[in-house]
Amino acid sequence: MAVVTLGTLTAVLLIAALLAGWAAYSRLSENVTSDEATAAELARHAAERPRRLAPDARNVLLIGSDTRSGKGNARYGPNLGGERSDTTILLHLAGDRHSAVAVSLPRDLMVRVPACRDRDGRGTTAARLAQFNSAYSTGGPACTIRTVEKMTGVRVDHHMVVDFHGFKEMVDAVDGVDMCLAEPVRDKAAKLDLPAGRVTLDGEQALGWVRARKSLGDGSDTARMERQQRFLGALVQKVRSDHVLYNPLRLYPVLHAATSSLTTDPGLAGLRDLYGFVREVRGIPSERIRFTTVPREAYPADPNRDRLLQPAADRLFRLLRHDRPVPVTAPAVTGRTGADDAPGAPAAPAPSPSFSGSTAAEDPCG
Repeated sequence: MAVVTLGTLTAVLLIAALLAGWAAYSRLSENVTSDEATAAELARHAAERPRRLAPDARNVLLIGSDTRSGKGNARYGPNLGGERSDTTILLHLAGDRHSAVAVSLPRDLMVRVPACRDRDGRGTTAARLAQFNSAYSTGGPACTIRTVEKMTGVRVDHHMVVDFHGFKEMVDAVDGVDMCLAEPVRDKAAKLDLPAGRVTLDGEQALGWVRARKSLGDGSDTARMERQQRFLGALVQKVRSDHVLYNPLRLYPVLHAATSSLTTDPGLAGLRDLYGFVREVRGIPSERIRFTTVPREAYPADPNRDRLLQPAADRLFRLLRHDRPVPVTAPAVTGRTGADDAPGAPAAPAPSPSFSGSTAAEDPCG
């Protein structure tokens, strides 16, 4: 009988590990949808896109889609005539990768939407003044990116689109995220029945928590965005505190969940590119990952819509374009109303140009 040496056994185990690793790599790579159509559409408009003023910085547009198609998404309501951007965040990674700022863009913001090719590629929508999330519903990611670039002057280097199912699965993959509730939450539409105090939200509860409007806070989209920012900060803390990024056995389920409902530009569609992106974010201290919302005020023609607050908004965009630090302070209590609130409700004072927000290091129960 042949003698199996330690060296032979080690070699066999190494080969087995490599094969298993390659199989996992292939599965994850196949999960991601490469958005070739958006890349082609942006190439058609290359001449009008802003220049990169800080070549080492990176700007990624994160889009949360409310699509009802795909795995598990139909349960969140009927298809009301198209896919919309439920959440949009412009993530700026500093050139030295020592800091990052995530800027929420309100879906009710009135902006100049350029002429865009429609989703089926058969026609072109006219340039218009419209609600921000209409850019995505009519022209998809390409129209949203072009709208953001025209509004901010910031060159968008990459984009990621994730749907409800992908968000929910990612939260479940890290065994939930802790949040603190000042009072019990009962919301049938959001499928929430939560006690006051510290609670661990699973994927379904987290989705309801970040999407709900009427039953939480003052019911405004402003309050919803602040809640989303606090949740993302808590998610970053959870991933880091559990050392998920350093443990392959913990990391694979998170990557599988994150990629299974993810659409990106071709530059991030490969697993190696995605991993490189994760590594860049991983190296940034939590206290230097900041969340804020673009300065805005009530739109005069419709108090249930917003417009950019100037000159604060231009100041923020200039800092992003030139890769300068964005100062963020704790938000003041506001009573801004959102698009679904009662018409004529009084608006609170406009946000300060000091860019109110939070950091990923803050305790969600603090």
